[in-house]
This record gives sequence, C-alpha cells and structure tokens, in this order.
Amino acid sequence: MFSKFLSLEPERRNAILNAALREFASKGFDDASTNVIAKESGISKPLMFHYVNNKKDFFLFLYDYCLDILEREYFDRIDLHEKDIFERLRQTCLLKIQVMQKYPWIFDFIRVVVFTDSDEVKDELKKRRKMVEASIFERFYGDIDTSRFRSELDVEKAKQLIFWAVSGYAGEILEQFRSNDAPAYDFEKIRAEFDDYLNELRKTYYK
Repeated sequence: MFSKFLSLEPERRNAILNAALREFASKGFDDASTNVIAKESGISKPLMFHYVNNKKDFFLFLYDYCLDILEREYFDRIDLHEKDIFERLRQTCLLKIQVMQKYPWIFDFIRVVVFTDSDEVKDELKKRRKMVEASIFERFYGDIDTSRFRSELDVEKAKQLIFWAVSGYAGEILEQFRSNDAPAYDFEKIRAEFDDYLNELRKTYYK
C-alpha cells in the first residue's frame, strides 16, 4: 500500500515522516492536520496523499514503520549479555540518541499511540499492541547484576532513580535536536559527556 512512499528518495521520505511524527505526537490522531503535515514536508496535500493514501492508513503505517525502525536501530543492537546497569544504560541511551537525531519525534509518537483511544483507529492499534512488549523497563533492566550496589540501598529504587537520571539526560539532548538553533550534532562529544555523568552515578550507587 505504501510502496510509493517507501520508494521516495530518503530526504523527501524522511521530511514527510518527521513532519507526520511531529504532528501526530503533538496533537494525537483526531486533531492532527494532514494540511500541516504536507506544509511542513514541503509538498502539496494532493501529492502527499499520492504517497500515503489517507490519514488513518498513514497513521497505522507510521506505527508499523516506527516499530521496524526501533527494532533495527535500537532493540536489536542492545547487548543483553551486559549485566552492569550503567553499561546497559550507556548502550540504550546512546542508541536512543542516535535514533532521535534522525527521528526527533519517534518516541513521542509511540507514546501517543499507546494512549490513543480514537474510535477510528483504536481497534487496529489494539491488534498491533499485542505484538509489542508492554514493559520496556522490565525487558531491558530486569536482569541487571545488583552485586555491586552499596548494601544499604534499596536496589530497586536505586535502579529506578538511575533510569530516571539517564532518561532526563536523553530528554535534554532531544530538546537540543528539536531546537531551531541547535548546535551541530557531535556524537563523540555527547558520548564523552554522558560517560562523565555515568561515572558520577557509579560513585553514588556502587561500593
């Protein structure tokens, strides 16, 4: 159904994709405007519908397409053999930053989809959600080695606090990507800065 869209040259395809992700993530399915998506993509509305069929089908396609992106560029690249929470978080956060640099609204869009109850799409989304694991936290952080944590800590609360701290850092980087005056993307600088923060967290939580 979306072969025309997928066959577009990458720059135009990603322009439409990111405009749609931003509009749906900001306003939800019912209130999102295809006029805005077309305008932000730099194409006419008739041309956009030549590529994407209609609003409902495009929304559902975006969900499937985003899950495919995340599976290939995020989930499949996480080394689940690494049991140290800081090393695991280092992997997941840096991978997430790389994905967000290309698709700044992808995680917000997925979050909106999870809570969408629009009559027009909720039944189709329900079928798709069954294929998505409910608890990302449990999937990626449930098997962490806790032997290095300080003995006086409540380990589960400590793990959650560490997770929140790292999520906050990723969120700050995301806001930089979204800013109109964002500095040039420098992954090595981000990685070095992130490692410094993780080292400080290790001092706090590890023996």
